[in-house]
Amino acid sequence: MVCTVFGISPSSYYEYRQRHRNIDAERVELRSEVKRLFTVSRGSAGSRSLVMMMRDNGYSIGRFKVRRLMQEAGLTSKQPGAHKYKQAAHERPEIPNHLNREFDVSAPNQVWCGDITYIWAGSKWCYLAVVLDLYTRCVVGWALSEHPDAALVVSALDRAYELRGKPKGVLFHSDQGSQYGSRNFRQRLWRYRISQSMSRRGNCWDNAPMERLFRSLKTEWVPAMGYMTKADASRDISHYLMGYYNWQRPHQHNGGVPPAKAENQTNLLSGNG
Repeated sequence: MVCTVFGISPSSYYEYRQRHRNIDAERVELRSEVKRLFTVSRGSAGSRSLVMMMRDNGYSIGRFKVRRLMQEAGLTSKQPGAHKYKQAAHERPEIPNHLNREFDVSAPNQVWCGDITYIWAGSKWCYLAVVLDLYTRCVVGWALSEHPDAALVVSALDRAYELRGKPKGVLFHSDQGSQYGSRNFRQRLWRYRISQSMSRRGNCWDNAPMERLFRSLKTEWVPAMGYMTKADASRDISHYLMGYYNWQRPHQHNGGVPPAKAENQTNLLSGNG
């Protein structure tokens, strides 16, 4: 009689009671794990990334189910839309664009990319220089400074060179920023026997992997209001680049495998690991 009054099918009522009487412990666990990994990503991971992260943690689950679990938990990824870049066709004559958008390379330490971005920390801008290995898009060096000068990019390069075991025959690609064209930086490349390539002037697509990395960093990780101090920024950005991004965040370029793990898998297969 009550169901008739409220226009509800009796079978629907009994199905509802049965569903809520028997709590699905497995689903509760999965939803809890989705929420945990979503929190680890600082709200940036979508269903595709969460599937990869959960499978990496031993769960067998599909994207549709993850999407439903996200809806149940009220989780929405904060990934932004596409960004439009200016196009340009000029090239710096003394440092040609040797890379020429050949972003897919066959081994580690063949091509490194570098770029600089800005981060708000305290009451002023700080500047972040990063070095990326194109093979698996692994971050291999970085430096943070209050000054966007040649010393900043030299420091990031030094860190990469030491961390990667002083490799030979590397090609270093960047935009035409004055820091990368400076005498100090070019002398350091010469000392390390690293050749140099530069994008065409004003053409962000020529250094697209770096642009994508900085986009991920700023939209996924850096607080909207910046950091309280430079020390806070350095600590948190280091955690993202060398921890979360390299070892946990699924990367589409590697078929969903984080960059450092993808490189380790390659080393094991080749017998170098």
